[in-house]
Amino acid sequence: MKKSLLLIIGLALFCTANVSAQTNATSVYTKNHIKNRKPIPFSNIRESDVMWSKLVWRIVDLREKMNLPMYYPTEPQDDRYSLIDLLMYGIENEGLTAYGTNDDEFKVPMTVDEIYAKFDAQNDTITQRDITGKLVKKIIPGEMHTDDVKRYIMKEQWFFDKQTSTMQVRIIGICPIREYVKDGDSAMDGVQKKKLFWVYFPEVRPLLATHEVLNPFNDAARYSFDDLFMKRRFASFITQVSNVHNNRSISEYTVGINSILEAEKIKNDIFTYEHDLWEF
Repeated sequence: MKKSLLLIIGLALFCTANVSAQTNATSVYTKNHIKNRKPIPFSNIRESDVMWSKLVWRIVDLREKMNLPMYYPTEPQDDRYSLIDLLMYGIENEGLTAYGTNDDEFKVPMTVDEIYAKFDAQNDTITQRDITGKLVKKIIPGEMHTDDVKRYIMKEQWFFDKQTSTMQVRIIGICPIREYVKDGDSAMDGVQKKKLFWVYFPEVRPLLATHEVLNPFNDAARYSFDDLFMKRRFASFITQVSNVHNNRSISEYTVGINSILEAEKIKNDIFTYEHDLWEF
């Protein structure tokens, strides 16, 4: 009886050790902190408390050093995703809704097949001979290159809340931009740019909050994609602001260095408005 009991205990310990070794194959401890996180809900904003508001569109270029955590890894790695891979995972598996790019009002949902088509990742059918010499059709699955996404458009709203006397910003939506060279062309022929889809930021926050971003200084203190956006840990530049001319973009009325100066002027105007409300 004692031998049987010792044998059962030994098997249990062996199985536990084996499961632990498999769980911690890439780490000496199990990471559960970010996986179990939920996004901090936004505070309620009353219309009567908003003294000033402005819609702003900006570009997040993933080739800038500060934005590299959104671009890498180019393929899913352990528990890490690039931002576009995470968004595609949410659309394919978590019921995240993608919206069309004809406007940024989140009105027309897109299907997964429509997104694949924008990646040029549709299945192709060819006709070839089999070993008997008979012509048969063969389906070649399309390949999606998510690493073509080098930029994002971000739509956000800046407003001053007189209840808390603070200038706040809320991200409304994110749109990935694919940059690629057409088949048969070279980089000298020009890089093509294509908006893929829009996602409504409040809807995607629960997914962003449960996936971590690499911290280059400390692997034990990684933060989530939701932290990255809410704490403004990214570099960007303004390309458009709400205006009477059908919300025209800066590039429609300025070029070159003047576009950069106009973007800086808009950013400074937002800062100045809040600064001028205070008395010292």
